[in-house]
Amino acid sequence: MSLSSIPTKLARTSSRYFSREIIQNIKPWGSTTNSPYRFYSTTLPISYSFDSSPSGLNLSHWPITKTNTILNIVPQGHKYIVERLGKLSSIQDSGFFFAIPIIDKISYVIDERERAVRIDPQSAITRDNVSVEVSGNLFIQFMDPQKAAYGATNPLYSVMQHAQSAMRSAIGEMELDEILHGRARLNAIIKGSLQEAAVAWGLEIRRYEITEITPDEQIRVAMDKQAAAERDRREQVLRAEGDKRRAELTSEGVKISLQNESEGMLIKVKNEAEANRTRAILEAEGEAQAVWIRAEAQAKAIEKIASELKKEGGEDAARLALAQEYVKMYGEMGSKSNTMFFNQNAGDVTSLLVQAASALNATAKVPVPDKGNSS
Repeated sequence: MSLSSIPTKLARTSSRYFSREIIQNIKPWGSTTNSPYRFYSTTLPISYSFDSSPSGLNLSHWPITKTNTILNIVPQGHKYIVERLGKLSSIQDSGFFFAIPIIDKISYVIDERERAVRIDPQSAITRDNVSVEVSGNLFIQFMDPQKAAYGATNPLYSVMQHAQSAMRSAIGEMELDEILHGRARLNAIIKGSLQEAAVAWGLEIRRYEITEITPDEQIRVAMDKQAAAERDRREQVLRAEGDKRRAELTSEGVKISLQNESEGMLIKVKNEAEANRTRAILEAEGEAQAVWIRAEAQAKAIEKIASELKKEGGEDAARLALAQEYVKMYGEMGSKSNTMFFNQNAGDVTSLLVQAASALNATAKVPVPDKGNSS
């Protein structure tokens, strides 16, 4: 009979015994030493917890084992490593399986769910010789149960120690300002260093997050002073920029005002010049039209006088009209001034008539303009 057929035969031949002794009598672990329960493995159950240490993992409880109860149930997200006579026999996935008491031993219980490991604050020296304490969280997940069981004595402790040393090494290559402003870069460096080492332990480093960076007291005081000085500098710069901007806006406003005023004066001068030019043109046109009308009227009058002089008695009438105008002129002169100058025979009517005839003869020699040319 092969060893692989033993679990099946035991299940068939001792089902009544199994039902009475195990199923009815099984109670939670942790009873007193006088407990009547029967165990079917020489390996005693080990209580384990992931929340009893400051780092979130009870690193001293490794490996995590489980008692072989013949019919064993693997929870979801876990894997059991079964050893037969001290040698790896199988890796059981979630579900149930049978194991031979005494011969088969559940040596490792691997939890494949992602878990967080808290890295306690560690002292480190930066490249610019500043002492800081840095803490973080490491998120890991078991991917290879066989490497997790046999790759290291305690893979959780190993990855935690390696994370601390990798964090110190990465901090030593960076200055304080780079650490404070480049956490993402620091996280990537630490994660890359851990991933290379964690492959042999069956672990996958999901991510590493720095939670707190605490410089020493003197550096904190200096940083506070520097921050206060920086705030004062920014305040002064902002105030100076505000004053500068206000002066620029004020001068720009004055410039725009003067520009608008000068443009208004220019428009005013242009309008006035245009009005004067238009007025001069209109006045000149009016005066020219008036001169033309007067000349046309005078020409018509001369023509009329010439035509009248040609009639019978026209010359005598013209002489009489000139004499009347002559007398009227002396009358107007006498009304405006007390002193008057006369010709030698100013009161001689015959002399006046002679002068009038001379004027009439002078006008008769002037050619009469044609009607067609006068227009």
